[in-house]
Amino acid sequence: MEIILAPHAGFCFGVEKAVNMVYDELHTGEKISTYGPIIHNEEVVRDLESRGVTVVDDAASSAHAGKGAGTMILRSHGVTKAAEEAIRAKGYKVVDATCPFVKRIHKIVQEAGEAGHEVVIVGDPAHAEVEAIAGWTDAPVHIIKEVAQAGEFRVSKDAEITLVAQTTFNLKKFQEIVAILEQNVYNIHVVNTICNATEVRQTEAEEIATSVDCMIVIGGKGSSNSRKLYEICKENCEKTHFIQTLEDLPADALKGVQTVGITAGASTPKNIIEEVLGYVRTTNF
Repeated sequence: MEIILAPHAGFCFGVEKAVNMVYDELHTGEKISTYGPIIHNEEVVRDLESRGVTVVDDAASSAHAGKGAGTMILRSHGVTKAAEEAIRAKGYKVVDATCPFVKRIHKIVQEAGEAGHEVVIVGDPAHAEVEAIAGWTDAPVHIIKEVAQAGEFRVSKDAEITLVAQTTFNLKKFQEIVAILEQNVYNIHVVNTICNATEVRQTEAEEIATSVDCMIVIGGKGSSNSRKLYEICKENCEKTHFIQTLEDLPADALKGVQTVGITAGASTPKNIIEEVLGYVRTTNF
């Protein structure tokens, strides 16, 4: 069997930085919490919890809040400005593990609001990153996830719009949405904030999927970028499997397969990728 592993499968810069920051803080002996899961990978979060790290979704109600609150690490997807201020007010030592590319978007939308612009975020309104971005401006915020929504979007002709994207959004879909909006909105300033790691992974996934009999996409169930990789692969290779760990791979997934491609989301640890790769290499199907 021929196996093609995507060159950039696994942790991206921002995720690796965030995860390492949590492990580094464990050496301090302080009580450690993360505001929301540090990354969208259940295996990583489970390992951190086994080492005493708690996940907090509301700093105000945390048992650690107040005197001796300990350390609160802001998740890689970022938090709203209000949430960060509330965390600091509760007495936590704050460690900001927000991805630098996401932090840049916070600054863009904050400055856009100060300049009197309305903000359009191309992304999933239910995703932690998008929720955080929307919380860094007082300007009107519009969130567009689907191409159809772009066709229906209307604002005043006098309105000035700054448009950004969720860093893990599907690049082709983003381009479609922007093309529609540029036809209908007069004053629109587009900032493509899809990170390079996302673009590279999506391009690799598409290229590999078009040339193999089967694709395996490894990623967390709640990982947006992993889900996008799966969607891209599925469009180009009908036999595509989305798994979180090797245990999720059906026993007959590779039966009769001559070529298999493997890719993984930006929040997938190296050891899980290696486990899947080793299984495919050494098992007789």
